[in-house]
Amino acid sequence: MPGNVTGTTLLGMTHIPPPAEELRLLDTELGQLDARRAQLLTRRGWLIHALSPVPAPRPADVRRQPETTAPSVQNVLLILGGILLTIAAMAFTLVSWGHLSIAGRALVLGAVTLAALGAPAPLLKRGLRSTAESVAGLGLALTVLDAYALYAVALPETDGLGYTAVASAVLAVAWAAYGLSLAALHPASEAGHLHLPLPLATATAQLPLLLWAGAAGAGAHTVTAALLLTAAFDTVLALRSPVKSVRVVATVGAYVMGGWGTVAAGWLSWTASGTSAAARAAALLLFAAAIALTAAWHAPKPRVGTGIALTGGLISVAGAGGVLHSSLPDTWTVPGYLVCGVALLAVLRSRLPEPVRHGLAWASGCVQAVAVLWALSTVAVALLGPVDWVRSAWSGSPATARDAVTTELPWPPNAATAPLVLALVAAVLAVAARGNASWRPQALTGALTLIWATALIVPAAFELPYTAGLLAQLLVTAALVAYALRSPRLPTPPAPVPLVALCLALLTSLSLAFLALASRPATLSVLATLTVLFAVAARQPRLGPVAAPASLGHATALACAVGAALGWSPQQTALLVLVVPVAAVLLAARLGASPTTLSMEVTGATAALLAVGLTVTDPPMLALVLTLCGVIAAGTAVREDRRPVGYAAAALFMLATWVRLASWDVGSPEAYTLPVTVPALLVGVIRRGKDTRASSWTAYGPGIAVTLVPSLFAAWGDTHWLRPLLLGGAALAVTLVGARHRLQAPLVLGGTVLALDALHELAPYIAQVAGALPRWAPPALAGLLLLALGATYERRIRDARRVREALGRMR
Repeated sequence: MPGNVTGTTLLGMTHIPPPAEELRLLDTELGQLDARRAQLLTRRGWLIHALSPVPAPRPADVRRQPETTAPSVQNVLLILGGILLTIAAMAFTLVSWGHLSIAGRALVLGAVTLAALGAPAPLLKRGLRSTAESVAGLGLALTVLDAYALYAVALPETDGLGYTAVASAVLAVAWAAYGLSLAALHPASEAGHLHLPLPLATATAQLPLLLWAGAAGAGAHTVTAALLLTAAFDTVLALRSPVKSVRVVATVGAYVMGGWGTVAAGWLSWTASGTSAAARAAALLLFAAAIALTAAWHAPKPRVGTGIALTGGLISVAGAGGVLHSSLPDTWTVPGYLVCGVALLAVLRSRLPEPVRHGLAWASGCVQAVAVLWALSTVAVALLGPVDWVRSAWSGSPATARDAVTTELPWPPNAATAPLVLALVAAVLAVAARGNASWRPQALTGALTLIWATALIVPAAFELPYTAGLLAQLLVTAALVAYALRSPRLPTPPAPVPLVALCLALLTSLSLAFLALASRPATLSVLATLTVLFAVAARQPRLGPVAAPASLGHATALACAVGAALGWSPQQTALLVLVVPVAAVLLAARLGASPTTLSMEVTGATAALLAVGLTVTDPPMLALVLTLCGVIAAGTAVREDRRPVGYAAAALFMLATWVRLASWDVGSPEAYTLPVTVPALLVGVIRRGKDTRASSWTAYGPGIAVTLVPSLFAAWGDTHWLRPLLLGGAALAVTLVGARHRLQAPLVLGGTVLALDALHELAPYIAQVAGALPRWAPPALAGLLLLALGATYERRIRDARRVREALGRMR
């Protein structure tokens, strides 16, 4: 700009439009800005949609997604159309039939049926399979109406149930032929196989035989035979048909009709009143078993075949056993079925497929298991029945072994053959153990257990004399112990068998001990024999952990029985019982670190506890028994690995001392606590000497507190001066010792007891002073105390504030 141009000239050259023109210019400019802003926003929105992972459609391109697919809509429409046409045909047949003549009736239904059945063929050629299915379904439904129309018009006098049977058979054949003909017309096309005709024909084929039997008024056996024949037909279809839908329907029919027929045949077999009826029912059951085994033979999967063969085996046992059940007494019912079940094992050596053989073997095992469960009630009575003799010990020997075990429990009915059942299953297991080495231990264990159960119930089952029953159980126990002792010396003994034999011997001995309570001589002789028997077995290291406690337990019972036989009181018998823990301690010390040691010690401790319980009502004798138990425990603590038992010995000695003092009516607590304090302090001194880091609370606290605390409570309730004086002197001595050696526990405990004891002595004088004060003095003293506390608190706050200010002034 030239330098000679003045400011006045520049001001005059500035153009300022009129207000109206300026407003118009502003509106124009704002409109352009709005249009540009809208254009930019639109561009921005499009860019955002373009850059997003799934671009959102523009508002003009939004379409609603269909909720169903086209094939679904098609199928619904076709199904509804077929249903409506069927309903219309039914209404026409049942309601509007009378308006036409006979010729008209036949013409209308025949024409419509032929049209409906003929339409699927051209539809299939055009590929309209779903439509063909709907029309074919309509045609099949019309054939049913045709059958009904034929009955209503031409054969009204015919039996309805018989006509239905014939009609269902004709329709089943006709539908099957219709479905096969359509498939034959289009052998190379998948669309030629309709889904409806063949499965419907299979389902309809379930009715003819059953309806025919009902129409003929056949008996239960004939109806059952009809069911089984239908099941056989279904089984053939399920195994041979190439059409999957036919196989599914046939399989369901085979299970339903076969199950129904099998249950009916089983009921007929169980309720048969004679051999002839039972034989007919057995024939039906064997036919059902043949169907099942045939299906198992051709089953596509081994597991399915095994399950079906298992069912077939059980059905065959039910059939054969039913004949025996009807011809033999009720006592032999279970053995008869068991023999039939065992006979199934003969197929194991046959050439049948492996799934069939496995299924029949499982069926035999199930029959044997059920038979054993039936016999277990007898075993339970023989094993648990003698327990009731505890309430009537030495009241007299019963006449028979059955009377001895049925004092409270009833003898099961028809249990005379229970020993035979158990023995037969045991024999089967023994034979199986020889043929299969993989599960030989399990089979031998089961056989041994069943033989034991057989021998246990034989005396009661045959009602042998009471003495014979005792001897039999004693021999069983001895035999089991001998077998357990012999087994470890065998070349290849099965591991669990000896231990199982010993456990069974122990169980038998317990039952025998209760059974011998009926007579005094029997009790003493049986317990003595059992004690010696298990003592012999305990010499075997593998059997010691079970046999040794059993011997000691029977010895304890023998000691109690001897004391009762001699007429001793329970307190005197307790001294005899203590012989058992003494023997246990001596034997345990001799065995050393053996698995038998711990079990013997636990049994001995239990016997000692029994001895203590026998003397509870006699304090002097209780003190003596506790002392003897302490001696036994101290003897155990002598061993290096049983040092902690010394604490138990000390506790027993202390309890014996307390019981003795209580029996002497000693009421002073110091007599009970000082015997504890002195050894406790000695132990504390020894510990502090070995471990200088041990706390005085751990070393001396318990010993000091066990005497000072009870004495303090006694002193506060004592009106005499001697006890508080002695307690104060003792507390002063403890305090001084704690101060001298700088020990916290004596100093705190002694000082506390001394202060409380002094407070007790000054309490009367304090009460007198408090009574002499006016009533306003306590509130005044409390107020002065609160003021002093408040002033102290305020001073401390002020000092803290000064310190903070001084720190703030520092640089």
